[in-house]
Amino acid sequence: MAVEAPPARPPGKRGKHGKPPPERVRGGLRHRLAERGVDRVLLLLVPAVLVVGVLFLYPMMYGVGLSVQPKSGGGMFANYQAFFSDAYQRGTITKTLRLALPAALFNVAVSVPIAYRLRGRFRGRRLLTAVLVLPVTLGTVLVADGILRYLGPRGWLNRLLLDIGLIDQPIRLIYNYWGVLLSLVITGFPFAFLLVLAYLSGIDPNLERAAATLGAGPWQRMRRVTLPLLAPGLATTFVLAFVLAFSVFPSANLVGEPAGETRVMAIAAYQAAFEKYDYSMASTIAVLMGVFELLVISFTLLLRGRLYAGPAMGGKGS
Repeated sequence: MAVEAPPARPPGKRGKHGKPPPERVRGGLRHRLAERGVDRVLLLLVPAVLVVGVLFLYPMMYGVGLSVQPKSGGGMFANYQAFFSDAYQRGTITKTLRLALPAALFNVAVSVPIAYRLRGRFRGRRLLTAVLVLPVTLGTVLVADGILRYLGPRGWLNRLLLDIGLIDQPIRLIYNYWGVLLSLVITGFPFAFLLVLAYLSGIDPNLERAAATLGAGPWQRMRRVTLPLLAPGLATTFVLAFVLAFSVFPSANLVGEPAGETRVMAIAAYQAAFEKYDYSMASTIAVLMGVFELLVISFTLLLRGRLYAGPAMGGKGS
């Protein structure tokens, strides 16, 4: 019985020496890279990477290099040793954290119930949202000026309290810790509110309706459904609010006590650079500011990972 020979391979399917043609190799490589999320779309990130490198990475590395070149000599880490050995300078760390942490926590905590209520549809929702985010358009300096005018010793609040007899002398609400904290809350709340509202809008309301049909009350739905899904968003919002508050400078100068209880790290860096002309020490303080910010951010993200192991976003898109 005759045995038929196998059919010949179509021409053009193999290259020289039995290897696949270069077009097929390139196509297979592109396919494998696309499966790993690497494609030509990533080329769109090149301008952003260049901008980040020029405007962030290079200045940061330059500042780190300048911080280890003390103006008066004494070794690479002389500035760091001088900073931590000086109680007046070292105290700026706790003063900054005492302002940034409460302001960020308060803004995030207050944003949750307000955003939860405003995510629904009702008359006046847009107007109320616009009023809540209005401080974004004012800026830190105008907010500080408003606090000075309305909460000062002769401001309308003290005059009102004096007229109705609740106080005998004006309450000191400015040029201290509370004035700066209030300024950070006013300027930082709109950012926290908008972020929390965006995260809440991404949570599918059908999840809460399903929990309600199973007998869960409003508090149980909030605690067992909404808050766990909102946890990653709250962590991100807190990080951004903290970074915004940590770099407080105008408020600490205008409505605080820049030589006393509100002498934050930003003021110390400014004084080192533009009053003492010690740019190396100013860079050292700036580097330490970045280090402490990274520590708080790392702790927040670690805590989020411990408390929540689900997807980064829960809701309609998950």
